[in-house]
Amino acid sequence: MTLAPFVGHLQLREQLATAVTAGKLPQVVLLTGPRGGGKQRLALWLAQRVLCEASARTEPCGECAPCRKVLGLAHPDLHWFVPVPRPKAGESEKQMEEVAESLEGIMAERRASGLWGPPDGMSSHGIASARLIQQRASLTAAEGGWRVFIIGRAERLVPQESSQEAANALLKLLEEPPPRSLFILTTAEPGLVLPTIRSRSIPIRLPRLDDGEVRTFLAEHKPELATNGVVMGARGAIGAALASGDDRSAKADAAAKDFLAAVAGGPVRLTARSLRQGVAQARGEFTDLLDALALQLAAGARSELERGGATVSINARLAGVERVLVAREQAQGNVNPQLLLATLGSDLAALGAA
Repeated sequence: MTLAPFVGHLQLREQLATAVTAGKLPQVVLLTGPRGGGKQRLALWLAQRVLCEASARTEPCGECAPCRKVLGLAHPDLHWFVPVPRPKAGESEKQMEEVAESLEGIMAERRASGLWGPPDGMSSHGIASARLIQQRASLTAAEGGWRVFIIGRAERLVPQESSQEAANALLKLLEEPPPRSLFILTTAEPGLVLPTIRSRSIPIRLPRLDDGEVRTFLAEHKPELATNGVVMGARGAIGAALASGDDRSAKADAAAKDFLAAVAGGPVRLTARSLRQGVAQARGEFTDLLDALALQLAAGARSELERGGATVSINARLAGVERVLVAREQAQGNVNPQLLLATLGSDLAALGAA
């Protein structure tokens, strides 16, 4: 099975195709836009356009061998990195092998369905993923043309504090990409992407689809979801419509709001909330909470900025986002969730971020 067809965004696709034809497409692009809005699907479309043998066309031909390989997620020069679970091996080479195996398993699932949903809350782009990207970028193109690297959910590129060498090498790679290589990073929250990554990328925003485009896609691929309620609730994001039956995001948002209220309520309330987390709490659900917490703090900073709020309040929330991201990385280790939440809450209270 091949990928589901890419819907809408015709003007943006024409602009990107023109840049490809003219040789003016930036080598490092950061695609932003609403969650579930098709950023990774656009990245795959752009990879198909770059690798297509019919180079004079606006749209990929869809018929040549490179096009078919991209649509089947089988092109040797297309490297799609998505967040994966933390490797269990201790040696760096073994960790890279684990990441490669995880990625291949995920790609096999996507080949089978043609669609995909959000990653598990514990998954990330860790040190092993960074090293694997560097390794593959050092290789010669298998088919002698372009190499395309897609990094989905780039906000999950974790700070490489335990391996500064790997971090610096990845940043150097994005600062000076090898010839005929294209790096496409995607995120719904550019403010959560590492600043050192953002500064090396050209941002391109993907707008929302209209309701008719969402309805048409659902009618063809998921007819049981093609209802007025689902279409309107998706707000122009097909991915949001596909995930409409999943209440995971709503639960995480509610948990994050509850935690921030506990932080604002003082040490006693924070302690009670932290103990309620439970040491055996499902890690995926726990990191969903941390993800939602980072998004809410970032949204608060953005709201303060838009209404001309105090700089100290904006900076406090942004510092809070950074602290949550560090906690999220710590959560992937053998850390007690109760202790981690209590410490995080104390830090946010001291910053004045809640």
